[in-house]
Amino acid sequence: MFIYKNWNSFLPFFSANSTQDYLKTCYRQRNLENAEISSYEKSYPFIYYLEHGQIYYKQAELAPLIIQPILLFYGLVHLIKACILTIDPNYPETTSVLAHGVSTRKKKKQQYQFFQDEVKIQKSGLFPYMAEKMFHMKQLEGEKASMEELLMQIPELSAFFSRLEGKSTFIPIKKQHDTFSISKCILDQYHMTESRFIDYWKTKSTSEILIEDSDQDFINFKYPHSQIDKILPIKFSLEDSQYAFPLKKGTLNNFPELLIHYLLLYNLSMIARYETEWWSEIIKMMPNRDYPFIQSFLNMTSKKGPFLIYQFLMKERQLSC
Repeated sequence: MFIYKNWNSFLPFFSANSTQDYLKTCYRQRNLENAEISSYEKSYPFIYYLEHGQIYYKQAELAPLIIQPILLFYGLVHLIKACILTIDPNYPETTSVLAHGVSTRKKKKQQYQFFQDEVKIQKSGLFPYMAEKMFHMKQLEGEKASMEELLMQIPELSAFFSRLEGKSTFIPIKKQHDTFSISKCILDQYHMTESRFIDYWKTKSTSEILIEDSDQDFINFKYPHSQIDKILPIKFSLEDSQYAFPLKKGTLNNFPELLIHYLLLYNLSMIARYETEWWSEIIKMMPNRDYPFIQSFLNMTSKKGPFLIYQFLMKERQLSC
């Protein structure tokens, strides 16, 4: 995993010459035509996407909570568009990819609860486009996800769930040299035997997993080049610099975390814009669990979003070398 410290990690991209070289190798790796011309034409749009995204994030740090979701969402959107340019120099070819690609309830119920609110993936727009281009995920149209399900996919919130909800959502993965170990208590959570769990994990993962001899308490495995961050559903907790495995089986386990952040920020930005009464009350009155989870997520995603983008860009550079 490439080391991300802060926004200064992006500074090498703020050079037209180095960015052109970077994009050129990305395009050549994918055998795209006119790689040199495309890299020259897209170097400045790439830089501007990163620059605009950074400005949104930095303004969110200074802004009151009431507008933070809007700034963070559009900051993430700009960073995602930079990532897409490393894959598709023709983006955007049509106006259909400019829509959000996700929808939510237009009118909130009187007894609205954030945790039960849902987003629905649309046929076209930025979300399905990025899912396909960046993560090779297709046919997501119509899939729904609740805010609670999405929040449970954020490893940094596991301790929060444990404290406020009485349930942990992730189990930490031990790392020693090039060997990683998951406690066998995961088998009880998934209601599987060890062999069945390993088979399930292998079929769900998009990357090769090398299972080592397990001991009495742990399932031990290795991954080529120790690039464990590429194995789903494993996620990396930025808060404690530790890998973790989700404790609940579900469709969202195989969603890369960048998609999870997009869906959460999309809905929160829509609420901040259009549900003024509820949004103001939740911030000022803090009546239930919604406020601490929302505040905690916003604090975390302001750092995790750029981190995930940086990891993707560095992965593209590695593929191109």
